[in-house]
Amino acid sequence: MKKLFLLAILSTPILFAGCNSGGAKTPVNTTKFNAEDHHPFVLLDKQVQRSVTSPGISQRVLPDGRLEVIANVRNRENRRIQVQINCVFKDENGFSTGDETPFRTLILDENAQESVQFVSMNDRARKYTIRVRQAR
Repeated sequence: MKKLFLLAILSTPILFAGCNSGGAKTPVNTTKFNAEDHHPFVLLDKQVQRSVTSPGISQRVLPDGRLEVIANVRNRENRRIQVQINCVFKDENGFSTGDETPFRTLILDENAQESVQFVSMNDRARKYTIRVRQAR
């Protein structure tokens, strides 16, 4: 009985050792998986990363203050592919203005290049992220 009691007393600190949180913690891996915060053109799927590139993006502010973005999207493969593309418009600090276009389907022939145009709905947009994913 004494051995069981002694074992219970000695093992108690081990049980509560993992409960000490030590207060607030800082975020870990904050730069991992956040390409949308730093790049104007991002590829969301592994298949698209192999197949698609953007040789150029043009942007201009229209007379009414809205942002127009035109992206050249190129198929790098010797086969026809189908992708979906959209644009998220952001303010000068990189926060979304709530203006995000729906994904639209883009069919690219073998080694073809297409221009895709996006226009923001309001005059708050100053930055953008064009996102490409595999068509579903």
